[in-house]
Amino acid sequence: MGVASRPAAKSALDVEKAPILPLTDVSSDEDVSESKDRTKHSRRHGRRRAVLPHWVAPASIVLLFLYLGRTHLSLDFPFPKPTPAPVPDFIAEGIKQCEIISRPPPSPRRATSKRKINDRFVPGTKAVWLKNATLWTGESDGEEVLHGVGVLLDGGVIRKIGGEDDIAGMTDDETETVDLHGAWVTPGIVDMHSHMGVDSAPELRGSDDTNSLKSAVLPWLRSQDGFNTHDQAFNLSISGGITTMLVLPGSAGNIGGQAFVFKPRWTHENTPQSMQVDPPFVISEKHQHDNSTSAWERTRSWRHIKHACGENPARVYGNTRMDSAYDFRRAYNEGRKLKEEQERWCASPKTQTNPFPNNLEWEVLADVIRGNVKVNIHCYETTDLNALVRISNEFKFPIAAFHHAHETYLVPDLLKQAYGPPPAVAIFATNARYKREAYRGSEFAPKILADAGLSVIMKSDHPVLDSRYLVYEAAQAHHYGLNFSHAMSSVTTHSAKGMGMDHRIGYVRPGYDADIVVWDSFPLSLGATPKQTYIDGIPQIIDPHVVPKPAETQEITPAGKYDKEAAEAVAARGDPDLRPKKSAANIVFHNVEAMNLPTALGTQEVKAGGVVVATNGEITCIGECALAEDLQFELVDLKGGSITPGLITVGSYVGLMEIRQEKSTWDGAAYDPVAGASDLLDGLLVHGVDGAQFGGKDELLAYRSGVTTAVVPPISSSLFSGLSFAFSTSAPHPLAEHAILNPSAALHISLSNSKTSISTKIAILRRLLSGDAVDGATNEIIDVVKEVKRGERRLVVEVAKADVMAAMIRLKRDVAPGMRMTFLGAHESWMIAEDLAREDVGVIVAPARSFPADWDSRRILPGPPLSNHTLPSYLASHDVLVGLGITEEWMARNTRNDAAWAYANSPNVFSKKDALDLVSSNLEVLLGLVDREQQAQVQARGDRGWVAWEGDWTSFEGRVRAIRPEGGTVVDLL
Repeated sequence: MGVASRPAAKSALDVEKAPILPLTDVSSDEDVSESKDRTKHSRRHGRRRAVLPHWVAPASIVLLFLYLGRTHLSLDFPFPKPTPAPVPDFIAEGIKQCEIISRPPPSPRRATSKRKINDRFVPGTKAVWLKNATLWTGESDGEEVLHGVGVLLDGGVIRKIGGEDDIAGMTDDETETVDLHGAWVTPGIVDMHSHMGVDSAPELRGSDDTNSLKSAVLPWLRSQDGFNTHDQAFNLSISGGITTMLVLPGSAGNIGGQAFVFKPRWTHENTPQSMQVDPPFVISEKHQHDNSTSAWERTRSWRHIKHACGENPARVYGNTRMDSAYDFRRAYNEGRKLKEEQERWCASPKTQTNPFPNNLEWEVLADVIRGNVKVNIHCYETTDLNALVRISNEFKFPIAAFHHAHETYLVPDLLKQAYGPPPAVAIFATNARYKREAYRGSEFAPKILADAGLSVIMKSDHPVLDSRYLVYEAAQAHHYGLNFSHAMSSVTTHSAKGMGMDHRIGYVRPGYDADIVVWDSFPLSLGATPKQTYIDGIPQIIDPHVVPKPAETQEITPAGKYDKEAAEAVAARGDPDLRPKKSAANIVFHNVEAMNLPTALGTQEVKAGGVVVATNGEITCIGECALAEDLQFELVDLKGGSITPGLITVGSYVGLMEIRQEKSTWDGAAYDPVAGASDLLDGLLVHGVDGAQFGGKDELLAYRSGVTTAVVPPISSSLFSGLSFAFSTSAPHPLAEHAILNPSAALHISLSNSKTSISTKIAILRRLLSGDAVDGATNEIIDVVKEVKRGERRLVVEVAKADVMAAMIRLKRDVAPGMRMTFLGAHESWMIAEDLAREDVGVIVAPARSFPADWDSRRILPGPPLSNHTLPSYLASHDVLVGLGITEEWMARNTRNDAAWAYANSPNVFSKKDALDLVSSNLEVLLGLVDREQQAQVQARGDRGWVAWEGDWTSFEGRVRAIRPEGGTVVDLL
């Protein structure tokens, strides 16, 4: 009997399962009979050992050896293998995409002390040892403050935090050592809502990439594709401590596009991609050496996208809120369909006959539904918030943050109904009421939201607010009740977490990016300014100009106590009655530190002996006072505060418009007497007082903040705006007593860019001032210009550019040397300061801190730490009469802050008295309310407005407690 032949390529599995007896071919009856006999024999003898053929043992050994060689010994025998069919390229690529979409949402590993090199490290950067710091780390929910510690920056990361003994051994001779002498140190400031690089400074048509106007739904657009590395704001923002920002597309449409995280530090490569942090897509390093490989790779970092609802899509695209909600749902349905199609493909990739399904338009929304994208939603009102909460649940995606979100404080529980974890809320401090959906915004929103357990983030919306001053937003939130730890976290840890970047930024931790700010004072104090900003361990400010700050500005300040006001705002659904609810004619103020009495050129600070008495609204006694027995007096403790003149606001249209973006709330645009090259023609000149409207929110908030007077020209951008008027911010209507304080003040003109050239406008002024107007004709414009020429009425010129101001000075010298003139705005006025002083031309700096918003204002004087002077201090040091103004109505309430900031950063130029003058007596002269020669007598009048402050008015702890409006006989108590 022979062994049947077997295939040589028998597998190990086959060998393992083979019977002991070999399989044979049944070839004859003899073989069958022999087999039967053997079987019988076996049965008869039971336990008798079977005798195997002689070849079985060697064969078994061979088979076992082959099995072990294939499975355990990895011997490479030349067994013949079937050649697998090649996988088509489109399937191979699809399998890669399947791996990518199957990943869980990003969860970056938190950096630790083991991380010694930042991926953004610049070779050659020296290590820096910051010694003797007062360090806010962000730990313990923002409560941890370490005193007298050091921070070692090396390799672009934070290497060590500790005492001198802890760090000394980690340094060498190349390490730069900086003794901070107790200065505050914080993580770099993180801005979660910026348009820097896409809405560039100065604003020019050629670099405006904020919005696309092609559709309301554009998820496929990317802010990185329009990022301008030449934006002048980068260095300015760094000088305010900004180290990271989320750069969003604009909010014109419902889905504006994808956002990206950048650091503002300029790089050697000088490209947008080199300024990005943890980008979601990169050009692979392998591709840089081998162009045959795939270039564009998906990383495991978060993606970001911008949505918007409410008024913006309505204004730009005509979308009602119903249209917008449907646009969102339609877009997300496309994203969901694509996601499901991709998942079906990935369920059996090798059987597919078509490539992996993808769609450039909707792929990011599929990724949103997978949880890989941080969704940032520009959304103000409750109705819009509710719609997006519904949509997030319908399509099952989390919301990273609602931005602007002016009504979120009214509905905090609604936000908690969003799909996934509750969204953060990224808001302004006091910027509100500029459109209807922002009308119910409240300064108490940060505190209310934090108390409700939501993450509060303060943001800039740069350039809406200059991101350089983002920490000021946190400081204001603190002033209005947000506690210290949350206020600091709102621009560091909270914003980093909201962006999905808290694994490497937002804290001072070993291994984190060496993004650090050293401050000249407690960061939430009024006017706090960086001494130095480090990004990736690199000091960013060359030769910083540092202003010494007094010891009290280094202390942690308590949060403001506004629980009652916050409750009223919520109870009134965001529209509380802002009129003072209590007043008194007779008051005794005690614990008064200073009484500011008027002098010929301003105010004089005089020790008040602790007591000041007001009778029938007029201050009648300072120091030792005997009270009339027949009168009842209110007792007010000012806790070391002072009494100052009422403040003045100018530069906005407060009193002529209530909601800037709702024209039905305006007086309307003034008539342009030079439009169409008319004859100057009819001589019609608009009087602003005729459009005065009272009782608006901005006026009343300004009044409650110490602003008793507003001066406003007609709403216009033409050459002749018209005649301004002064009014009381507390008056109920124009006919009320002392409501209109001056019905016809200065002549306001505008020399901004428009259809009519600057040279044409000055030619018109020259003709009028020279007296050559049409054959001796007379009309109101001609008559008022004659008053201006004689110095009987002040001319206020809205202008920014130094060249245009110089042209006006030449005009004054040539044809109207007696003209009294003031420049309003005047960002480049420092360039001609000596000429301004020589010609006695005054300047109202508006806004108080300059920004190169447009071409005409690009040559600014930035102030510390970039220059030793601010614009106001530089002008004042050159003997130019200076005041401070604003540009939008909501800013009026912050007039005190602007004056205090000028004092804090230029104490060598401005005393507290001088700083008050910037927003009171100086403006009276600069706006033509009083003649400088008559000012002493005017200020000495008993009916002047004044304000009583609890605490120091130059700090956030200072708070208005009593106000006497112009001409009032009672004092309003707050």
